This record gives sequence, C-alpha cells and structure tokens, in this order.
Amino acid sequence: MTELTCFKAYDIRGQLGTELDEDIAYRIGRAYGEFLQPESVILGGDIRLTSESLKMALGEGIRDAGGNVIDIGMVGTEEVYFATSHLGTDGGIEVTASHNPFDHNGMKPIREGSRPISSDTGLLDIKRLAEANNFSAPDPSRRGSYRKISILEPYLDHLLGYIDLSKVSPIKLVMNAGNGAAGHVVDAIEQRFQSQGLPIEIVKINNEPDGTFPNGIPNPILHENRAPTINAVLEHKADMGIAWDGDFDRCFLVDELGNFIEGYYIVGLLAEAFLRKNSGAKIVHDPRLTWNTIDVVKRGGGQAIQSKTGHAFIKERMRAEDAVYGGEMSGHHYFRDFFYCDSGMIPWLLVMELISSSGKSLSQLVEAMVEAYPSPGEINRAISDPAAAIERVRQHYEAQSILVDITDGISMEFPDWRFNLRMSNTEPVVRLNVETKGDKSLLARRESELLSLLESV
Repeated sequence: MTELTCFKAYDIRGQLGTELDEDIAYRIGRAYGEFLQPESVILGGDIRLTSESLKMALGEGIRDAGGNVIDIGMVGTEEVYFATSHLGTDGGIEVTASHNPFDHNGMKPIREGSRPISSDTGLLDIKRLAEANNFSAPDPSRRGSYRKISILEPYLDHLLGYIDLSKVSPIKLVMNAGNGAAGHVVDAIEQRFQSQGLPIEIVKINNEPDGTFPNGIPNPILHENRAPTINAVLEHKADMGIAWDGDFDRCFLVDELGNFIEGYYIVGLLAEAFLRKNSGAKIVHDPRLTWNTIDVVKRGGGQAIQSKTGHAFIKERMRAEDAVYGGEMSGHHYFRDFFYCDSGMIPWLLVMELISSSGKSLSQLVEAMVEAYPSPGEINRAISDPAAAIERVRQHYEAQSILVDITDGISMEFPDWRFNLRMSNTEPVVRLNVETKGDKSLLARRESELLSLLESV
C-alpha cells in the first residue's frame, strides 16, 4: 500500500503527477463517499488548469460510492461552504491548491453544516481508505447522479446582507483578483452595485480567470506580490485596494495612501465593528499577535478568546463559544452568520461600510492600532532544525518573561513586548511574530535579536 503524501493536517495538497492525479482523485472521492455516506455533495474548483479534470474524477468516485454530485462550477472555496449549508447537502469539496506553486493542486473537504474535515475529524480515515484502494466494484443500481447548477445569486444576496448599501458614501475601490477565481464574483458584485445606482466605482486588475497564472500565483501576503494593487490604488486615487489569494478565502487590504494593512489590524477593525452591533459578543483570535485584538475587544465590551492557529481550530472554537467573529492575522476572517466559515468577500464589504459610517479613510481607521501595537508582520525563516532553534530561543528568554503560552508554538510576554514562534503546518519554515507597546525602536532590536538566535548554529 503506497502512502498518499498529499494528505495534510487540514486538507489535501500535492504535486501534480507524483502526489496527485486523476486516479488518486477518484480514490479520494470514493473514500470520502464511503466514509461520509453522503446523499449529496457539492463540488467546485478553482481556475488551475487541472482543477476541472480532478474535480470530475473526484465526482466519479463519490458517485460510485452512492453519493449525488452537485457541481457548482469554477468557484472559490467559500462558495462551496455557502452552497453546502444553503442547499443543506451532506458535504462539499473545493478542488484548489490556493496559493501553492503552479505544479500543485489539492482539495478542501467539508461535511454537513460546512464543518471542516481535518486530521482530527475524519481526514485520516479518508486517507486510509484511499490508500487501501480496496473498494468493491461499483453497483450501477446505486450510483449517484450528477447535475450542474449556479448558486451565485443567493451567494451574492448573502454577502450583501452584511451591510446597509443605502448608507455607503461615494467610494472608489481597486480589486485585484490576481488571475484567481475571484473575478466572476467581482463582476457580479459590480453589476449589483450598478443596477442599484450605488456610488461605488470598481477598478479591476488581473480580473480575467487564467489558469496559467501570468501574474504569478495569487498570494498577496508575499511582499513581492503587493505592488500591482498598491500601484493601482495610487494611480487611480482609490479609497481602498483589495487583493485575494487563489481561492479567495483570504483578502488583503491596501489603504488610500498605498500602505499594505497587516491582517492583524483588520482583525481589530472587524472586531470593533461587530461589537458595535453585537454588545458583549465573543471574538476568537489566534495566538500570533494578540495585544491589539484583546485591547479592542475589551474596550468594545466583548470577550476575546484565544484559539490555536488554523481554520479547523478557529471554526471549532467559534462554534463552541458561539462567537460572532473570528480572525487570523494571515488574512482569514470567520463569521458566525457565514456558517462559522472564512470568507474573503465579507471583510472588505464591512470595511467599506466602516469608511462610510465613520467618515474616516482606511489609514485613519487603523492609525491608532498601528501606533499602539506596531508589528512588522510575520517573518518566515527556513531553519535546518526548527525544534532546536525554538528551544534555544525559549531558554534565552524564559527567565525574564512574565508569561509563557504554548497554545500554538511558543508565545512569551514581557512588560513592553511579546513574540510568538511556531513551526509551520504546511511548509518547512519557522514563523516569527513580534509586537511592542508603541515602541518601534524596541521592536527593531527584538526582531534582530530573535533572528540572530534562530539562525545561530
């Protein structure tokens, strides 16, 4: 039995040809069907050139296991989340490798209620069944059906229900779909705005779906991928820029001055917005950068709850706490009313409404947060022995720290600064986040000090 190395902690991703092909996709579909015993399953795929063929092979496996397949076409991951709950199906799978390299693809499986299937909740069982490949011959009498539908209109209705469009002031937005799957949603939202005569102007760049990714793999968290959005904002004198990753479950914002806004401060901004409408609500956040979020939630009369990093953990904690919103500094934003799932479309709509209701620009909305808790954003380093490097850092600082937390990696707090250091779940790197209480020179010193410790042999 050959191990299927495309199975990761939260989803399925692998190199095409060696780790993932149509045969493996069929086996995964068959295993998913045998494990979940679904009556019906939503399938969608991103714009990668192999997504359609992998999706169809996956669907064949599900149908041979007795499940009915509902294909919603070329969509982002959140459209599969939406369709699964909106239509009340027993599960769904998006074929995507998100921001992984061009020669990769993958799958994000969910079950009823748009609940994630991770290594703790069935993904390893599906893996074992797919690896064994010991399926009985398909029974034609119980083979599932296949149909193709669009859920775009009800999905748009849901998205636009988060804000009061009648109160939106004149605003100009740059939208960079990065040749990813977001283009069709951008077009549809623009048409809705125009049909209602709203004073919202959209400047679209890289909007046409192109599976060859002529502008590179969409991943705006990388510094080198931010320039097109920033330049377009400045050129068109836009009020805000929005860029998405390959399956648009993450969005990234640029202010009117061309500054990339770290996801950490967007979490604070959205937490503040939700607490205005939901007094005393619970807000879930990850452990990487925390002080600003905790401060915002406390001032807003809410309750800040820390969760381990990763969509499966955040969603589980949000359900347990009935939290109205959850945010990760990586650009994932989760919403109770979106089935506790992450959306790359809801955040910018909420920020657009905030700009209108506050009369402030985006830079003004986040200015105080950035000054109060400066951070350079996540720093990634490839380390030959990550565990030893993290232990070296721990031993260096432990005696002087006032709090040590191991929710995710290691977090250490001191009177005027803190850091989180963790090994990546998806890449062979160490991820470092540092913040201070308003002291940028201290931030620079501690960042340099930590990197020297990590990289010393």
